[in-house]
Amino acid sequence: MSTDLVDQLAGLPTDAPLALLRYRRADAHTHTAASHAALFAPAVPGAVSLVERRALGLYVAGLHRAEEHVAHFTATLGDATLAALVAEAVRETLATGPAGHYPPGPLSPEDTPPPAFALGAPLAAALGPRLVAGLAHAHAMVFHPRDASPEAFAALAAAGWDADGIVTLSQIVAFLAYQIRLVAGLRALAASA
Repeated sequence: MSTDLVDQLAGLPTDAPLALLRYRRADAHTHTAASHAALFAPAVPGAVSLVERRALGLYVAGLHRAEEHVAHFTATLGDATLAALVAEAVRETLATGPAGHYPPGPLSPEDTPPPAFALGAPLAAALGPRLVAGLAHAHAMVFHPRDASPEAFAALAAAGWDADGIVTLSQIVAFLAYQIRLVAGLRALAASA
């Protein structure tokens, strides 16, 4: 096995005991690396450009406060101006969660208002309506996924996201939730060894 992005972000050399343990689960190791490549460096980007994918990755990493991932996506984005705009979007929309509303029933007493997604007008104009809608969707998935609704998808469609793009956007957010936690767990295990 060779070092992958997870090993790199977790600071694991190829011969580290935790890396060797990961390699024993070859399918998990291989599929995690392949999923990252498919989402952030596909040969044919399709409905979501490489720049959009990496900007979304940077935003989601920022919302998760995952410094290693933020550095990775800032570097792979390759556009310092866009990286700065996305970093500002993180600052303007950072919240805690999960929050939101359950369907009426026994969990309703646990409802909490979802955090707002609001960008300043100059920032929103600089990012453009399509990316702003994508960031808003990512924000909802990170902080209040239980408020998902058909109306949310309508807002994405109105901003130019087609069905394939919405699926890709959602996959990016979900995959990064997994990958960020995997890296954090490995770093914690390495620090305690």
